[in-house]
Amino acid sequence: MRRPAFYSRSPRTLPPAADQAADRAEGLASPEAATPAPDTSAKTGWQPGRKSFALLLVLSAALVTGAVLWAPRPGAKALTQKDIDAAVLRTLQTNTLPSPAAKAADIIRPSVVRVVSYGEEKNTPEAKTQKRGRNLAKGKPPEAPNDGGPAGEVERGVGTGVVIVDKGVILTNLHVVAGSDKIKVTFYDGLEAVATITGVQPENDLAVLQAQKVPDDLIPATMRSTADLRSGDQVAAVGFPFGIGPSVSAGVVSGLKRSFRSPEGKQELGNLIQFDAAANPGNSGGPLVNMDGEVLGIVTAILNPTQQRTFIGIGFAVPIENAAAAAGSPPF
Repeated sequence: MRRPAFYSRSPRTLPPAADQAADRAEGLASPEAATPAPDTSAKTGWQPGRKSFALLLVLSAALVTGAVLWAPRPGAKALTQKDIDAAVLRTLQTNTLPSPAAKAADIIRPSVVRVVSYGEEKNTPEAKTQKRGRNLAKGKPPEAPNDGGPAGEVERGVGTGVVIVDKGVILTNLHVVAGSDKIKVTFYDGLEAVATITGVQPENDLAVLQAQKVPDDLIPATMRSTADLRSGDQVAAVGFPFGIGPSVSAGVVSGLKRSFRSPEGKQELGNLIQFDAAANPGNSGGPLVNMDGEVLGIVTAILNPTQQRTFIGIGFAVPIENAAAAAGSPPF
């Protein structure tokens, strides 16, 4: 089968040798070729050939097209800053954007763990009352057998922790795990692991845990210096209040360099961050973060002048500088 001929789209031009041959042939065929032509190059200026003329036409057409396209159309309105502001406002009104606290919570949540401490079951009246309360809270009969932890052990406390190293190093409060026989942590993906205490800082109510198993994609939290923290800055607390969570509450920094004395008067903590984001028993050991999801401190206490240990608007956190020092790695 024959192939169709392929034609070049470029205009055909003769090589210089061919031009000279053509000129010779034309000179032999024409009588006037014997007489040399007068030299008029000095009298005439530059004259464009076909290629130059074609290029000139193309440039002229491009200029005319550009002028037509960019020229203001009759009746067209030029955009003003007011028009742009109105368009942005309409976009904000028709699209629901996440709140700063929601974005911060999304960042820190994969680094937050649930911490549960276990101890030996006691047969004292107080221990029995606590057991009945736990069973009722779980929807079980008051005298149901314990199944919250290992045989012969009961759940003694629930708190929160935050991962600061992807190998399973966790910061929490000392009072959450003090005196426990066994500690379990639950990661964001649901993985449960036994943890051991590797360091403590009693003067700041801090403990460092090491989990024996960690998720493959564990994400450690980012810590942020409190040197530029000011009253009024937005913060969020993430944790497991009363074991429910992870829960998020938002507020602001109420003050800096505060002091707090435990209700029993056994210990006084200093250099604390005061905040008004809701915190309750179970939030202890959890992160206090800024709106970028960076950890500013570890939630450690709430103030209530009554015997009810519930939140009334004043919470305290240990600055992250102290907390990181408890882990042996000051970040700032």
